[in-house]
Amino acid sequence: MGVLLVVVAAYILRIEDWRSYTPLTGGGGGAYREGAEVTHREKPEGLSRWLTTVDHKDIGILYGIYGLIAFAWGGINIILMRTELMTPESVVIGANFYNSLLTSHGITMLFLFGTPIIAAFGNYFIPLLIGADDMAFPRINAIAFWLLPPGALLIWFGFFAAPLNIGIQPSQTAWTMYAPLSVEQTNPGVDLMLLGLHLTGVSATMGAINFIATIITERGEDVGWPELDIFSWTMLTQSGLILFSFPLLGSVLVMLLLDRNFGTSFFLSPGGGSLLYQHLFWFFGHPEVYILVLPPMGLVSLILPRFSGRKLFGFKFVVYSTLAIGVLSFGVWAHHMFATGIDPRIRGSFMAVSMAIAIPSAVKTFNWITTMWNGRLRLTAPMLFSIGFVQNFIIGGVTGVFLASIPVDLVLHDTYYVVGHFHFIVMGAIAVAGFAGIYYWFPMVSGRMYQRTLAKAHFWLTMLGTNLVFFSLLILGYGGMPRRYATYLPKFQSFHVIAGVGTFILAFAQLIFVYNIVTSWMEGARVESGDPWDLQDDGLKTREWTWFERKRETALTDGGEGTAADGGEGTDD
Repeated sequence: MGVLLVVVAAYILRIEDWRSYTPLTGGGGGAYREGAEVTHREKPEGLSRWLTTVDHKDIGILYGIYGLIAFAWGGINIILMRTELMTPESVVIGANFYNSLLTSHGITMLFLFGTPIIAAFGNYFIPLLIGADDMAFPRINAIAFWLLPPGALLIWFGFFAAPLNIGIQPSQTAWTMYAPLSVEQTNPGVDLMLLGLHLTGVSATMGAINFIATIITERGEDVGWPELDIFSWTMLTQSGLILFSFPLLGSVLVMLLLDRNFGTSFFLSPGGGSLLYQHLFWFFGHPEVYILVLPPMGLVSLILPRFSGRKLFGFKFVVYSTLAIGVLSFGVWAHHMFATGIDPRIRGSFMAVSMAIAIPSAVKTFNWITTMWNGRLRLTAPMLFSIGFVQNFIIGGVTGVFLASIPVDLVLHDTYYVVGHFHFIVMGAIAVAGFAGIYYWFPMVSGRMYQRTLAKAHFWLTMLGTNLVFFSLLILGYGGMPRRYATYLPKFQSFHVIAGVGTFILAFAQLIFVYNIVTSWMEGARVESGDPWDLQDDGLKTREWTWFERKRETALTDGGEGTAADGGEGTDD
């Protein structure tokens, strides 16, 4: 793999002058070689366009499609798992396949859906929001995306190889890949999974460097730090977290591969062992939670005021709280390890910081609520999903505060309570905020308006499904139901059945979403103005909508049909 990458890099360097890049859309982003001839070419058509594009908008769409495919894969995983858990005995897919799905679901949702779907919004809209022509390093931007598909194939390869009887099975290590289990499994599928994760980590790190460089150096002349939008602030903070945490994940993966294949003993020796693995993994793993949740917080902070008819309350404090979360997130990792027997004095300090990090999150929550207070609320689909984010985030956050308490954590550790808490954040908040962003910017990207009734049905069924599932998991955890088991005592069956019903409702809601997006993209009503949400009336029109309006005007001047992006007409929701 390394030799192949070196050969590809040498070939690209030989045929390309990287510093002479001129964006095909006529922008700059600062990636020019001094004195280079400036040329403008039309984008190629069809598949060639998508395979060779370095346009930040195209790459954003590619990230979005990739993230939604991964979301579907992870969703199918959990449907099969929840079907198995409808009965106490293992009668549907078996314990081994259940463990494979458990591993695939966690890794897919965190690394293949969560981070890429955020990159989709960042790539498409950050340059538009800050007045840049493109990302600072357009080609690196493209490379960062194209590392992801092979990473996903390596992670999922065991599922495709198992029917072929070639000795490769899906990994059964769970998403945390704890040593010594992940070292002792002889299945080559584990090695492929680790290599795939390494590629996704390299991709995320390259993307983070690009976002930092873009936001710092490519802002328009009228965009100083005080004028920087809240979504860009959260993306900047998230990129900083990636820059300091993902390289550690890469180191852990390399050490696991060395332990598995070359006889080293990083995680097997008495001086290191499983405790060393947990320290290294969670030093990455807990900032990863905020890597995933900070940009969705930024999305909600951007969208929610637009449909409240007023500016975000306490903008500066939302920014300060974002930066505070970024700093504090590196000081809480050992709250995942309260049950490992570490020094009680160390446990106490981690408990204090874990509770302290709830304060900046609470600041954001109260600012969102205050923004809506006495506002002129318009319950469009983006607004509904933003409100749903706030509700689920409050539940996920409060349940997390309980887990930050050592005595409570020792009782609830490794139970379904932890699963319920975590999923209220990952699915109930992060994915829900993603839907808010998709509906909010869908008219700009597609030039068409989605079906409003279906979008609201998607919201209500999603909220019903998430709360049925995750409240059931919290109650199961209080009852002592351990996580990661394919079988359980009959007394837990009722709430597993409720969770299964909620999962099917949630899955049906996402089918509505897919149908709505696909049909609306192809046949939806074209937007009729550059301000489909009437943001100008409240003085809340942001730069990306100004770009969209200018794009439409240019299309009309050129004799087009008034389409921006891929077409455009629309109404308010």
